[in-house]
Amino acid sequence: MSRPAMPTPEQVGEKLGALAQTFRLVTIAAELVPRVQQAGQEDILPLLLEIFEMEQEDRRVRRVERLRRAAKLPPGKTFAAFDDRRLPRPLARQLRELARGAFLEQAVNVLAFGLPGTGKTHSACALGHALVEAGHSVLFIPTYKLVQDLLAAKRDLELPRALRKLDRFELLILDDIGYVRQDAEQVEVLFTLMAERYERRSMLITSNLVFSQWDRIFKDPMTTAAAIDRLVHHSAVLEFDVESYRTRQGDQDTKSENGQAT
Repeated sequence: MSRPAMPTPEQVGEKLGALAQTFRLVTIAAELVPRVQQAGQEDILPLLLEIFEMEQEDRRVRRVERLRRAAKLPPGKTFAAFDDRRLPRPLARQLRELARGAFLEQAVNVLAFGLPGTGKTHSACALGHALVEAGHSVLFIPTYKLVQDLLAAKRDLELPRALRKLDRFELLILDDIGYVRQDAEQVEVLFTLMAERYERRSMLITSNLVFSQWDRIFKDPMTTAAAIDRLVHHSAVLEFDVESYRTRQGDQDTKSENGQAT
């Protein structure tokens, strides 16, 4: 088995310059390699590159830690902890593809539908964890909690500021949109959020209610239609048409107990 070719001095110099630019070390990017070469110390360049790469990795780790704290994702709900074999193969493939993060560049929304216990929230959180590991900014929050926060901001005349803070996140994961209490003020701030992020930032929404039932959330038919239109225009739909994990687990526990009793 052949070893990978060693980088040439020119390649090492280019990598050093690129990393220095990444670190916003403008003078070092311009002067480091020429000065080392002028001093006849080219042999030290690979060692410098190794140190710069260590710095790059350390910065990546620190950034991911900051993103993880800000995301407020449940720590155990990852792809590693989720048995996606019980999902239809197309759905499992969709989730893995979304985890690559390309949809964020086009401000695509992700809409996850299914009955309680089918894995919507776990899958949404697992996707969020994967995106954070890749360096993307994510916020997970139950929809009712976000609505309450926005209402409080509106009453304090701080709604624009609150929306700007949310705009820092490439992806908002709104869990259980069907549990919004549906009064006029709540519907207004939720719709305002959707309108603000439209074609600019992505949202991932989980719902026990299909679109035909969203009039229970927004009440007014025009508002319901406008909200759905904004979400669907650029979207990926995940349909969790599977048996409830909790129901299946309960059935298995019951069978186990019955088996022990006989």
